Amino acid sequence: MKMIFRFLKPYRWLCFFTILVMLLDVAGGLLVPRLTADMINIGVESKNLDYIIGKGIAMLAVTVFSGAGALLGSWLCADLSAKIGRDMRNAVYDKSLTLSAHDFAQFGTGSMITRTLNDINIIQQSVVWCIQMVLPVPAVCVMGVGMAFAIDTVMGFLLIAVTVLIIVLAVLVTRRASEIFGRLQKLLDRMNVVLRENMTGVRVIRAFCKERAEEQRMRKAFEDYADTSISANLLFAGLESAAFFVINICIVSILWIGGDRIGAGYMEIGDITALTEYSIMILFYIIMAQMVIILLPRARVCICRIREVLEKEPEITDGPGMMRGGTTDAQSGSERAEKAVGKETVCFQNVSFRFPDADEYALSGLDFVCRQGQTTAVIGGTGSGKSTIAKLILRFYDVTEGAVRVNGTDVRDISQKELRSHIAYVPQKAWLFSGTIAENLRQGNEQAGEDEMRRVLKTAQADFVSGLSNGLDAHVSQGGTNFSGGQKQRLSIARALMKKADLYIFDDSFSALDFKTDAALRRALKKEVADAAVLIIAQRINTILDADQILVLDEGRIVGCGTHGELMANCPVYREIAQSQMKGGKANV
Repeated sequence: MKMIFRFLKPYRWLCFFTILVMLLDVAGGLLVPRLTADMINIGVESKNLDYIIGKGIAMLAVTVFSGAGALLGSWLCADLSAKIGRDMRNAVYDKSLTLSAHDFAQFGTGSMITRTLNDINIIQQSVVWCIQMVLPVPAVCVMGVGMAFAIDTVMGFLLIAVTVLIIVLAVLVTRRASEIFGRLQKLLDRMNVVLRENMTGVRVIRAFCKERAEEQRMRKAFEDYADTSISANLLFAGLESAAFFVINICIVSILWIGGDRIGAGYMEIGDITALTEYSIMILFYIIMAQMVIILLPRARVCICRIREVLEKEPEITDGPGMMRGGTTDAQSGSERAEKAVGKETVCFQNVSFRFPDADEYALSGLDFVCRQGQTTAVIGGTGSGKSTIAKLILRFYDVTEGAVRVNGTDVRDISQKELRSHIAYVPQKAWLFSGTIAENLRQGNEQAGEDEMRRVLKTAQADFVSGLSNGLDAHVSQGGTNFSGGQKQRLSIARALMKKADLYIFDDSFSALDFKTDAALRRALKKEVADAAVLIIAQRINTILDADQILVLDEGRIVGCGTHGELMANCPVYREIAQSQMKGGKANV
């Protein structure tokens, strides 16, 4: 509940007015039966038409007042719920941006989607239901029973007994509901995961003719969710039937006992009408509150799931210091050129790294330097740790031992935003955002003009853009699915080149390019990033032939460092990789 109060606190006055309006609605509803009883007891028995008309007008006024209160209360509840939901979703989203890759993996993409959408939606509904159906219950019970006692003491005790009976019934059912709804949310997570896998992996499923197997897996997830939902609905149905049975028993008891009390002269006929309406109103509110209370365990599970995200302590936090050197986006090309070539941009000092929960090190004892104006390449077998080097520089993970320095500063001593502002990164898997080509390029530089975008597109060998009907305004589907793999890579490279960075990291970013385009791109890159440090992670020898420094990784260790010629002479691992890719003893350049 503390988390709910945290989000309610900024709207405490809205909460107060919402509850006040709901209480006025309840008071108006309880006043109508009293007016009805007076109309019957005095106006009807005395045949006083003016009294009946007066009471009728009063009843109409109270009803209009009560209806307006109900309408205003519903509007205020909806407004309050929408604001809480908005703030919660923003908080979860903002928190997700601070989580490391490992932190995010602990929740899972499907679960994060469920928490952000479904869980918060359930919390929103619960807030509305609690204000409209639960909070008025004490007022309805106290005022209703008080008015019943004012009419007849025996009837007052009868309403108390029935109220207590239904409350006890609700408590018993709620215990069972908590377990069911906890399981229901986990099954909903599972449904989202399976559905997401089927949608994103549809090509693989079709390629391996696994449509029937995936259909069965999806049906199993749906059936498990449906069975649990049916259990919850049966619980609702049982409670509703029991509650209405108690209401009918209560009404029969009022009529039975009321007849005796009228015969004894303790009550009048109109009082029976008022007591019946009071009992129906009290028990109706209690039943509605019961329905809400049954749902509260589900809301509580959702609150716990949201709290897990919001209270998650990120493994990677910002350091207090500032980077001592480097280039910012605001610096011009001439200012960048003034920096001395050979300045240390990235330094790995005896770096070892092990993934969380892993038993073995992915990288061990890495020592190397990337310098300004030079190209450093990393090559090695699959799983040797090449991409992990880029992730450590960007601080997607923190080193287990040693230190990674960028522009002379340990990456753990500065903010992640400042660190990444000095780095342009092209990931191993090219990813484009839905929108236009221009909008994707401006991810690297928001102020870029068309001339600059066309220039970097030419450098990235993305000349195909000029042939599109809309050019820079051409539509890009989510993930760039309307472009080929090579086109996506070139657009991703162009996006990185839009950023004036101290370090450019290309993580296997040329793998989908043909040899001719690869060679042309490398020649253009030399001029474009001549005054920055460049780190190329590659699988193909021809991509890194001209690198100033080539690092050869094998099982997480550097087994060779030098130029292509030096490594061919001195490094068996590199020579083996090169020979496997060469034709006639020469690389494809």
